[in-house]
Amino acid sequence: MSEQGEGPARFEPPVSRVSAPFWDASRERRLVLQQCRECGSAIWFPRVLCPVCGTDELEWRDVAGDGAVYAVSVQHRAAHPGLADRVPYAVALVDLDAGVRMLSNVIGCAADRVSVGMRVRPAWEALSDGRHLLMFEPIGLEEES
Repeated sequence: MSEQGEGPARFEPPVSRVSAPFWDASRERRLVLQQCRECGSAIWFPRVLCPVCGTDELEWRDVAGDGAVYAVSVQHRAAHPGLADRVPYAVALVDLDAGVRMLSNVIGCAADRVSVGMRVRPAWEALSDGRHLLMFEPIGLEEES
């Protein structure tokens, strides 16, 4: 239950040794991705080795985070009890201009308005421990009347 006893709390992703730099940057609402020093590949999700060339020469770099929706699914049933008050919501694969594909939510418009090709930018939702959860919001979409 949440602190106010209103129902289940939102699921908060765990932090691992490998993902800690991502979550540390999220505290400042900065998006960082790993990049391979050997082959130059951008990497998402956080890893110990480059999935392209196998080296462990990885570094974290700030990226703008803009991208385009690759695929979207509108959820009418919450995947977690802590999301029940958000249905319907849009779950999307987003191709970042930085060269990776991420799974997240698109917020800031009705879920049924999210479409393939829609340009999006990072939006951050505060978590209970000071981290922020990366989501995306539309770029240039007119507000609904």
